[in-house]
Amino acid sequence: MDDVEYITETTVTIRGSRRRTTLPKVIVERLGLRNGDRIRWILFRDGRVFIMKVKGG
Repeated sequence: MDDVEYITETTVTIRGSRRRTTLPKVIVERLGLRNGDRIRWILFRDGRVFIMKVKGG
């Protein structure tokens, strides 16, 4: 865990077909995310999820 910079938990909100999660302020600021930016979700077979900002998108 030497590479870990930040750990937190958020809540998933499910309403009908829409599923939303709130990105923590620290993550938004650290990645420089702005409205309309895209993030990529990668799900591993063991249940881990990797999330990254899509560059140029």
